[in-house]
Amino acid sequence: MLIFVFLITILSSCLLTPVMIKFGYAIKAVDEPGERRVHKKAVPRIGGIALIATFIIAFFVISQFVDLSYGILLGVLIIGATGLLDDLFQLTPIQKIIGQVLAASVVIFMSGITIQYINVPFSNEAVAVPYWISIPITFLWIVIITNAINLIDGLDGLAAGVSGIAAVSIFVLSILMGNVVVAFLSIAIIGAVIGFLFYNFNPAKIFMGDCGALFLGFILAVVSLMGFKQVTTISLLIPFLILGVPIIDTAIAIIRRAIQNKPITIADKSHLHHKLLEFGYSHKQTVLIIYLLATVFGVTAVAFSQVSSMASTIIFIALVLFIEVLIEKFSLISRTYRPILQMFDKIKNKTS
Repeated sequence: MLIFVFLITILSSCLLTPVMIKFGYAIKAVDEPGERRVHKKAVPRIGGIALIATFIIAFFVISQFVDLSYGILLGVLIIGATGLLDDLFQLTPIQKIIGQVLAASVVIFMSGITIQYINVPFSNEAVAVPYWISIPITFLWIVIITNAINLIDGLDGLAAGVSGIAAVSIFVLSILMGNVVVAFLSIAIIGAVIGFLFYNFNPAKIFMGDCGALFLGFILAVVSLMGFKQVTTISLLIPFLILGVPIIDTAIAIIRRAIQNKPITIADKSHLHHKLLEFGYSHKQTVLIIYLLATVFGVTAVAFSQVSSMASTIIFIALVLFIEVLIEKFSLISRTYRPILQMFDKIKNKTS
């Protein structure tokens, strides 16, 4: 049945996306070239409708085999409507946050999806989270991941591919843990993304827009909570690792803008994909490099869930060092922030 859902979602996405391309041109819902754009001509920006429609089809197919909460579907519709309104009419940041909080509220209170336990890193011990703390933490998680995917949606195929890789990681872990519901939902996301990428990879014929980016961030945030709340089998770090690329890019953007005394909501051209382009990588090379990074995070998440506490500690330290070197190498915070690389240079000079 997993294969059936996978094929249905690929087919649906492949068929619906061209329809959205024509519809986008017809209603003039297109993204024009500009200073922060890398494309040279107008491109329809309502591809997210195809992604959401594909997921809805998959939802009803999956519901024939397992029990699904309709709160998830309602949350998807709310977040999709929020993104579509932004694509068409440019909502304010506050208006978008209201839509995201409303969608999260439906999932939390209708479907009962919350963070119930926080596992102690590098151990099998867990701490029960009081309900009054669980609710705001869950809200925060959903809103952060929803916006993180939106923030990396800056190059053809980038957000879709990174989301697909994250969904693959969730799928693998759900199979290892025997979580059938999460396996079905994650395979549906994978299929929808693959079908969409046929039209969204460089040079893109259509963009997913905020409608698609907010949807992918939202559903990944929700599915990750559904899959990784067991007390003894999974660590707090697993969902963070799976979504490592968008989370880290977003965190660095917040730090960078705080240092520069700029509002968080003001966009810039210092995200990872912008820096890779500055270093001379082509559009496709940049996207593929970030795909590779997302895959590294995904593989690390799977490995993290299967190894001992000592091994997971070593993996975590190595990953933190890798992230720090990446931040410094590509000047993601500032050109002068290079403590680790400067230390390596000093060691190299002393030994030469």
